[in-house]
Amino acid sequence: MKIAQVTPLYEAVPPRLYGGTERVVAHLTDALVELGHEVTLFASAEAETRARLIPVRDQAIRLDPEPLKSDLAAHMTMLAQVLDRADDFDVIHFHTDMVHFPFFRDLADKTVTTLHGRLDLKDLPEVYAQWSEFGLVSISDDQRRPLPQANWKATVHHGMPGDLYRFSPKSEGYLAFLGRISPEKRPDRAIEIATRLGKPLKMAAKVDAADKAYWETAIRPLVEGNPLIEFVGEIGDAQKSAFLGGAEALLFPIDWPEPFGLVMIEAMACGTPVVAFRCGSTPEIIEDGATGFLVETMDQAVAVAGQAQALDREAIRARFDLRFSATAMARRYLDVYGDLLARRPYAAHVLDGARPMVRIAGEDRSFAAIG
Repeated sequence: MKIAQVTPLYEAVPPRLYGGTERVVAHLTDALVELGHEVTLFASAEAETRARLIPVRDQAIRLDPEPLKSDLAAHMTMLAQVLDRADDFDVIHFHTDMVHFPFFRDLADKTVTTLHGRLDLKDLPEVYAQWSEFGLVSISDDQRRPLPQANWKATVHHGMPGDLYRFSPKSEGYLAFLGRISPEKRPDRAIEIATRLGKPLKMAAKVDAADKAYWETAIRPLVEGNPLIEFVGEIGDAQKSAFLGGAEALLFPIDWPEPFGLVMIEAMACGTPVVAFRCGSTPEIIEDGATGFLVETMDQAVAVAGQAQALDREAIRARFDLRFSATAMARRYLDVYGDLLARRPYAAHVLDGARPMVRIAGEDRSFAAIG
C-alpha cells in the first residue's frame, strides 16, 4: 500500500529527548517500510526515517530557538501539502488530533486518525459528533471512555523496535521515574515510595514551562532535601537502556486517565518491572504479578516496589516481544487500513488463498502484513 503518515510538528521524529507521539510514529513508519509498504512521512526536516520524507518545517517546534513561532500556522502548512498529494496515497494516517478534519472532510474515507491524548475535555464531544465520518483509532480501550459514541474503528497499543533498548538481566539497586514533572504524573508519590523503602530513586524528567511552578514549589524541595533522590533531567533514547535497565522497578504512580504510557513498555523492553497505579491504560499494559504490579494505594505501592526484584526479568522482556514490538503494532494497523480500503466504494474484494486482497485502480494489493 501507499501510506502517508502525518505527525505533529512539536518534536522531531523520533524526538531528541522527551516525546511520545512522534516516537510512536517513527517506530510505526519504519516497521511499515520493513513490511514492504511504500510510506511517506510528513514531518520536520530533521526526521530520521526509512520512509520517503516530506519536510514541512526546518525543525521541530519545541526545540526551535526562535522565540516567536506559530504551531497552528506550521500545522496548516503541513496539512495543505498533504492535501495537495492526497491522490498519491491509498491511506492517509493522521496523528494530529482533530485539526485536519475541516480540510479532509471530502476524503474522510481514505483517512485513519489515531488519537494520542486524553479525551475527557470540554468541547471534544461536539467535534467528534460534527465530523463523525472520520474513523478513529484509540491507543487503549480506556482512552475511549469519555467519547463512547465516537467513530471508533480499533484499539492499537503502541509498539517499539525490539533492538532499540538493551535487555538488562540484573538491576543496580535503584528505583526509576521517567516522564514529565507534572501533577498528573505524581512524581511526589515516586519520591515518597522510595523514601519509605529507603531505596535510591533516579528521576529522568522533563519540566515544561507550564509545570515550572509545580516543580519549584512542590517537587524541587523534595528532591534537594532528600539524599536518596537523584534528579537526572530530560534524557533521550540513547540513555534509556542504562537508566531503565539498571532499575529494580520503574515507578509509574500516575493520577490521571493515561491514554497509554510509552515508558511502561520501554521499561519492559529492558526487563524492568513496572509499579503502576491502576489508572487509565495501566491494566491493559501491565500484567499484574508478571510484568509488574498494579496498585491502588501508597501502602500497596511501597509493599510491591520492595518485591519487584523477585520478578523474572527475562519473562518481562519476552512479554514485551510478544505484545509490544513495532512489527506487532504495524500489523495491527495494517488490519485497520485493510478494513478502510474494503469499505471504499470502488474497492472490489478478491481472495488470494487465505489473505484478503483489495483491487484499487485495476491493481490487486494485499493489505495483510507481509513477511
